[in-house]
Amino acid sequence: MSPTDTDALANDLLAYIDASPTPYHAVRETARRLEQAGYRALDERESWSLTPGERVFVTRGDTSIAAFQLGTTPADRAGFRLVGAHTDSPNLRLKPHAQVAKNGYQQLGVEVYGGVLLHTWTDRDLSLAGRVVVMEGGKGGKGGVPRGYLVDFRKPLLRVPNLAIHLNRGVNTDGLKLNAQDHMVPVLGLESAGEVDLKAALVNELARGGVKTEASLILGYDLCLYDLQPSTRSGAHSEFLHAPRLDNLASCHSGLSALLSAPASREATSGLILFDHEEVGSRSAQGAASPFLRSLLERITLSHSDGKPDAFHRAMAQSFLVSADMAHAVHPNYAALHEPKHQPQMGAGPVIKSNVNQSYATDGESWAYFASLCRSVGVTPQHFVTRTDLGCGSTIGPISAGQLGIRTVDVGNPMLSMHSIREMACAADVASMVAVLRRFFA
Repeated sequence: MSPTDTDALANDLLAYIDASPTPYHAVRETARRLEQAGYRALDERESWSLTPGERVFVTRGDTSIAAFQLGTTPADRAGFRLVGAHTDSPNLRLKPHAQVAKNGYQQLGVEVYGGVLLHTWTDRDLSLAGRVVVMEGGKGGKGGVPRGYLVDFRKPLLRVPNLAIHLNRGVNTDGLKLNAQDHMVPVLGLESAGEVDLKAALVNELARGGVKTEASLILGYDLCLYDLQPSTRSGAHSEFLHAPRLDNLASCHSGLSALLSAPASREATSGLILFDHEEVGSRSAQGAASPFLRSLLERITLSHSDGKPDAFHRAMAQSFLVSADMAHAVHPNYAALHEPKHQPQMGAGPVIKSNVNQSYATDGESWAYFASLCRSVGVTPQHFVTRTDLGCGSTIGPISAGQLGIRTVDVGNPMLSMHSIREMACAADVASMVAVLRRFFA
């Protein structure tokens, strides 16, 4: 792949992230790109009629999405080639009754979603984005139908101010200690400047998007805080990427880019599944622990097989899943916290992640298969194993493998500052992962 292509893919990743401040927006941006490439949206509530070679996608809960290009050979004979990732990232999210007045300030109460590095959220220009559910139709708010709309204020609204060092003299030696309930409540405004009504602000934001409603018709919302600073590149040779949500929108982007650029005609059915709620355990109607993926694979197999009762099981036995989630690069200032012979370098290509206690689904067979894919496109894979005296994070890999009985490997590109409000990766790694996943689909 040429340096121009490498740069283009890295810059496209940054554009994808900036268009996706929340999982809702990530799914919308993914669907937009799929439709642009000729993919057709399916509805889970309807009966499906599918034909070989057709390209389709399905969303669930507005935060999970799956896309498939049906192979020329029925699924029970050729199986599925699947790439899985997740749309969610650790962040701060509004509570249902969020507005707080305290000591002359107007604030918004937040919950911590996932394993947030809390201190990175202080002293940032924060905005709000997500989904608002309003009642439509009927009269006086009765007899209508709830409908969700996406919003993104796209301007500085909130800030979590740090405490001055004069009032916290030991911060640089003892560390910054933050209580999520007491210290992470963002400031919205001054009480003396006049009350700000959140629902009224949402009505105005909806109107800006062409949706007319009233505050009394807002039934609920799912709103996330995010950093307004755009994604960018840095380094002496612009080799680094600085962006929010690299974990795991970078993997979503790699899987999507590979699917859209893979050969148009191929025997096996290719699929991309992007789940929500990985950061909090995947236990939801659209998470990896749900029946979402299994249901889709069963329906596709039934419409594209010999119709025998064991068709789905035969399809699973011939299928493979690449679970793509970002990996820990060795940190130059904390190298002792990494396993000595498993220290991935940024810019050195995809990482195969292993854990014998099944926090990752990789085994010797799936490791070898992914390594052979890497070799076929001129990429040398790296390896990550956490230190034996440290706990290991997990992914959708073991969950999906357990749900489907499907061969699975856990991989990811190396990065630093994982779970920070602003993370760090390498531009060259984007193209390497896309090349390997494209080869996998082919």
